[in-house]
Amino acid sequence: MAHVLDPAQRALDDPCPPALIARRDPRLRIVLAGLFACVTVCLSDFAALGGALALAVLALTLSGLPPRRTLRRMAGMDGFILAMLILLPFSVPGSPLITVWGFTASREGLAQAVQIALRANAVILMAMAMVGSMEAARLGSALHALYLPERLVQLLMFTTRYIEVLREEYLRLRVSMRCRGFKPGTNLHSYRSFGHLLGMMLVRALERSERVLGAMKCRGFDGRLRVLDTYALSARDLVFGAIGVGLMLTLIGVQLRHGFA
Repeated sequence: MAHVLDPAQRALDDPCPPALIARRDPRLRIVLAGLFACVTVCLSDFAALGGALALAVLALTLSGLPPRRTLRRMAGMDGFILAMLILLPFSVPGSPLITVWGFTASREGLAQAVQIALRANAVILMAMAMVGSMEAARLGSALHALYLPERLVQLLMFTTRYIEVLREEYLRLRVSMRCRGFKPGTNLHSYRSFGHLLGMMLVRALERSERVLGAMKCRGFDGRLRVLDTYALSARDLVFGAIGVGLMLTLIGVQLRHGFA
């Protein structure tokens, strides 16, 4: 369990020097990220959405996260929703824009696709800036301090600890398969082999969980995780929170010019 308490292990698994956002109260950062997400998903005006994205980029620069690594993660998320954004203009009725292979794209559909892209990127960037620069153990203790369900906090902390362990187990099994001459293909043998791989992963994960639980019980674990961190809002935290809320109110004011969607 010492890995969880390592201060260099952050939610994005990137050691970075303390930055402006990293020095703020973790509870405040989580609350601001949640408020920003709620405000952003309600925006439909392009000026307001552009401002939300600019605010998220500003927060990213103040978070101390490596920009290149973070943008690569964003590219992965954008690739996941790219197919939906491409198909949306062709599935929403409205004023014709272009016709491709007999399918007509509408201006309204294109506008909705751009809005979704702006919302998604702004929310994810802000979450990375506010929460991604936080140590995994501190994130769990901050959620506990915000009175989130204890089981949920425990699930998050154990997931951040053991997801990499399971990945290493998977890589070891794949190396073992290659050493035995396995070459994946589109045949019954490959499908059966991958099924055995998945089953072995589940078996080893269950065995590891039983060993971990036994070790924790030997150390006095009674179903509750004792949180050692204590938090207190400073004057700088209050100023930071007031600025964040003020900027979000500005976004709402820009949106009110055209009305909420």
